[in-house]
Amino acid sequence: MSKPVLEVQEISKIFPGVVANHDVSLSLHSGEILALLGENGAGKSTLMNIIGCLDTPSGGTYHLNNKEVSTLEGDELAVIRNKEIGFVFQNFHLLARNSALDNVMLPMKYAGASKEDQLKRAKDALFQVGLESRMDHQPSELSGGQQQRVAIARALVNNPSILFADEPTGNLDSQTGQDVIQLFQDLNHQGQTIILITHENKIAAEAKRTIFIKDGLIESDTRKE
Repeated sequence: MSKPVLEVQEISKIFPGVVANHDVSLSLHSGEILALLGENGAGKSTLMNIIGCLDTPSGGTYHLNNKEVSTLEGDELAVIRNKEIGFVFQNFHLLARNSALDNVMLPMKYAGASKEDQLKRAKDALFQVGLESRMDHQPSELSGGQQQRVAIARALVNNPSILFADEPTGNLDSQTGQDVIQLFQDLNHQGQTIILITHENKIAAEAKRTIFIKDGLIESDTRKE
């Protein structure tokens, strides 16, 4: 098996009066698709924030592509996040007055890419999610499923090591949600490493590996044959 793209050892996160994660250890290899499953309040979002470089742990170590990132803060963490991580959220988080193309270009602007490179890579990403004919449309002119595909293209545009999808079907009807999950599977078949964060067993069942989080602990880690 390939080298782990991420490896956390005994990660914990403590808030005033609350321990959200207790000594969590896990590794993820390039090309895996993993579901992080748990009920609301189980600690999965806190764990996602740490391994997604949105937050720092209270204890433990985290290596992302062999780089120790658990001690980084502020701008250093933001640079790693922009380069290595792609995020897809339940509420899409698209800029309402910007076209699909402009929304997808945004992470590259922060990364300092040239305008020519921004345009090419954004168009390629929209083509990858099947929206090449809608790139000039604003979010209000797109369906919910199309808006989520724009968000996926935006998450892919910097070629992230890991794509995080946090409840990605939460605002979609069942058929559109299934189409989006199928897109994640297609991307995984192309080699993209993906973590799905969900409270739904049906969504978790689409992944090849499921980690169940309860009370801030990993209760089980199972793989499909």
